[in-house]
Amino acid sequence: MTGAIRDSATMLRRQLRHMSRNLSTTLLLLAVPIIFLLLFVFVLGGTLGDGIGGGSGGRDVYVNYVTPGILLIAVASTVQGTSMAVSVDMTQGIIARFRTMAIARVSVLTGHVLGSVVQNVLTLAVVIGVAVAIGFRPTATPVEWLAAGGLLIAITFALVWFTVALGLAAKTPASASNLAMPLTLLPLFGSGFVTTESMPAGLRWFAEHQPFTPIMETLRGLLLGSAIGSSGVVACAWCAAIAFWGYAWARRLYNAERTG
Repeated sequence: MTGAIRDSATMLRRQLRHMSRNLSTTLLLLAVPIIFLLLFVFVLGGTLGDGIGGGSGGRDVYVNYVTPGILLIAVASTVQGTSMAVSVDMTQGIIARFRTMAIARVSVLTGHVLGSVVQNVLTLAVVIGVAVAIGFRPTATPVEWLAAGGLLIAITFALVWFTVALGLAAKTPASASNLAMPLTLLPLFGSGFVTTESMPAGLRWFAEHQPFTPIMETLRGLLLGSAIGSSGVVACAWCAAIAFWGYAWARRLYNAERTG
């Protein structure tokens, strides 16, 4: 166990060095949620905010409503990079070199997972800072902030394992990126930008039953004091299910690659 922890820490340092040396990729992944935030608040926020606020909401209401959805887009954008990084490792020979070394085999994937979680935490901090600068005004207590942060880390951890599996399954880094791209769109087809009540029946059903909607509703409740209802339990259940499925899938693919 001590050796596995030490090797995982080494792989984490490797991932953090890769991130620091590829700042253009990191900045691109960070730019996506910020561009969405500025676009929806300053271009569409007035009209959409009036609809959400009953005709008198405007941008001040809308920036509060849309920020949880933007945070989920930030998470999805960052883990997309993890899928590419795993695919690069699997296709460019470094894994074969690791197999000849006396290291814990789990540490390779653990390094990717922990590195992505660290990158996501930094990305979320920047996005929240930008949201506050343009008018986001959360009313959360310190305990509610901790709960919201815990939920964001939980969905990050879950999606990272899922995208690690996608990276292992992909034949090339480009295809790995394409496989993970739909995750960025899920908040758009949920309650991230408009209420589900305003959607057509079929899309409304999908929006209400996809995993990101209860997570966004829970974040709104924690950060802005709105009702959470059963969304918190459903959000935690989705995080656990995605994490378990992603981990099991990634482990099976990685072990098959090792024995192939």
